[in-house]
Amino acid sequence: MKRCCVLGVTGSIGVQTVDVCTAHPEAFQITSISAGRNIPQLKKLIAQLPQLKAVCVQEEADCQRLAQEYPNLEWVWGETGLLRLSERDDYDVLVNALVGFVGLKPTLQAIEAGHDIALANKETLVVAGVFVNAACRQHHVTLLPIDSEHSAIFQCLQGSRREQLSRLIITASGGSFRDKTREELRGVTVAQALAHPNWSMGAKITIDSATMMNKGFEVIEAHWLFDVDFDHIDVLIHKESVIHSLVEYQDHAVIAQLGTADMRLPIQYALSYPERLELFNSQPLDLATVGTLHFAPADFARYPLLGLAYEAGRKQGTMPAVMNAANEEANAAFREGKISFLDIEELVIDACRTLAFTETPSLDAIFEADRQAREFVKSHLKGA
Repeated sequence: MKRCCVLGVTGSIGVQTVDVCTAHPEAFQITSISAGRNIPQLKKLIAQLPQLKAVCVQEEADCQRLAQEYPNLEWVWGETGLLRLSERDDYDVLVNALVGFVGLKPTLQAIEAGHDIALANKETLVVAGVFVNAACRQHHVTLLPIDSEHSAIFQCLQGSRREQLSRLIITASGGSFRDKTREELRGVTVAQALAHPNWSMGAKITIDSATMMNKGFEVIEAHWLFDVDFDHIDVLIHKESVIHSLVEYQDHAVIAQLGTADMRLPIQYALSYPERLELFNSQPLDLATVGTLHFAPADFARYPLLGLAYEAGRKQGTMPAVMNAANEEANAAFREGKISFLDIEELVIDACRTLAFTETPSLDAIFEADRQAREFVKSHLKGA
């Protein structure tokens, strides 16, 4: 029996994690969860989790009200609450499904407490991969990927020796605007950007998919997860999202992992590894119905934030933290109607080119770089 703490339980990954765990009650229990402001969804999930002991919400008022409604549960709130959940001793694996930089501290806290990590929070490794990997080594903690692309790579590496690896090939759908030219991106709406052709994801990640910032994050994440340099990590546009990623070996054999666009597969594999369990409520892949698969190179001129991510990954230091923080703020500003879609790229690139760079930062310096980048974007929004 594997006991789980799920952070970000009301989001897409969190809800699907509950689906996986409740479908296999003999294998998994969820003992603690966190949610943001979606209290109706939280209540539905609480009803599905009889082993639940503790819950964290974002707002203190929600915490106080829900503590009266559910007196049998321990209630905490805010960042402090996330850290309290992460350090608890009544679970085995932390499922980090939070979105954004907020996921870093709970990950480090859980590692320090000796818990394995099933990671869907890209930003944890993007901004602080060196610190996270060092902490995992120090505390003998296993880090397992939940992202479909990294799960695919992880699966393709099973049974092979890492020294025989030639390169990683991360596939990308291209997002909601993959068939538009740069000129056609002028004036696109938030609703259009949120209409992802293949995946059902949260709003922030869907916008990141449209800019390909999300794929850039995945490149950096792959570097830290699999210890592969950036010259041997490629991105391939694959519209159907059937092949989730590939691994090429030194003999030119290419191993791919294929499946439907269902995140429950990588979630379940991360939780059940090294075993495979039956996946319920999911359709198997039917290649005859798919018929044809398409591939194209990822063009940095078309997707400048992808190119920026490669640059930030190679440079490391504080640049990934600046890139991520500027993107979080610009992404939110676009969703709120404050800037245009192409302004996202401009603000993120400007922040990376303008703000001071530290080559070997402390963890505190990473947090300071995050703060400065957010202020940089907000100041430009005020002046716009």
